[in-house]
Amino acid sequence: MARRSHTSSRTKGGKAVARSTRGRQRPPRPPRPGGAAGLPAEVPQGERLQKVLAAAGVASRRAAEELILAGRVEVDGETITALGTRVDRTRQAIHVDGEQLPKPQLVYYAVHKPAGVVCTSNDPAGRPRVTDLLPEGLGRVFSVGRLDMSSEGLIVLTNDGALANQLTHPRHGVEKTYHVQVVGYPTVEVLGRLRKGMHLAEGFAQVVQVRIKSRRKNGAILEMVLDEGRNREVRRLLARVGHRVQRLTRVAIGPLRLGEMPAGTVRRLTPDEVKKLRAAVRTGRQKPRGAAQPRLEMPERRKRKQQAAAGKKMPRSGRKGARR
Repeated sequence: MARRSHTSSRTKGGKAVARSTRGRQRPPRPPRPGGAAGLPAEVPQGERLQKVLAAAGVASRRAAEELILAGRVEVDGETITALGTRVDRTRQAIHVDGEQLPKPQLVYYAVHKPAGVVCTSNDPAGRPRVTDLLPEGLGRVFSVGRLDMSSEGLIVLTNDGALANQLTHPRHGVEKTYHVQVVGYPTVEVLGRLRKGMHLAEGFAQVVQVRIKSRRKNGAILEMVLDEGRNREVRRLLARVGHRVQRLTRVAIGPLRLGEMPAGTVRRLTPDEVKKLRAAVRTGRQKPRGAAQPRLEMPERRKRKQQAAAGKKMPRSGRKGARR
């Protein structure tokens, strides 16, 4: 029996040209980080290995990738050759050409970020950074989550990459609390919309809790609790319901409170506070990936378009005197 060959056609110069695909094989997939050429499955978080090597001063990021590909880097006694492998420098032994990288001492700081200060570690514009507020000689530290330049409040700075990832990842549901001064007085219906949620450009967003904390002459101060950290999420949600933000202050991250810290001040977290932050990660909501989000009702016009495309008619009750 003759073997059937699969063919595909393409157009060349206006003519169909047959192209045989028999005997062709798909190229092998590259190894996934954390697989046989990476790390064991029990180390799913951390920073990319080439980033860790560059931060430790071993080599530039590009040169560190070449070291990994050449098989000159070991993690916990295993040679790593997969780029993108994630490691935890504070808990794993990393060797380059047989020489071990020293494990850094973990540091944890609470900072009251003032308005006008950026959270990025490298700012080409030369604006003041939140890391500039820390004592010198700490080495590389980074902020746990971010606040935009116009916002202020509590930021945690640390070199503990594992804890930072857990505190910011929405899967763990660690709640952040904000005091937000807005123009106007939000109604009960507006607060209900915030709790119900709405779609932003990158996905569905909603607040965990929201209440009016106090009233001012021309506005109100809201207390809002969120468990995710999309870019400028609070401002965007309030803009969608018609309230402009005048001032935004983050007052808590999980069990850690801003308290009476003046703007621009820094303090080192106590061991008990770090322990409570770790406990907040373990007791978070642990939302599964791909969890179904509540769907919002589509506007009537969009419903009509979809039903018209499906050949259905929608009763036009309640449309009397709409447009003529």
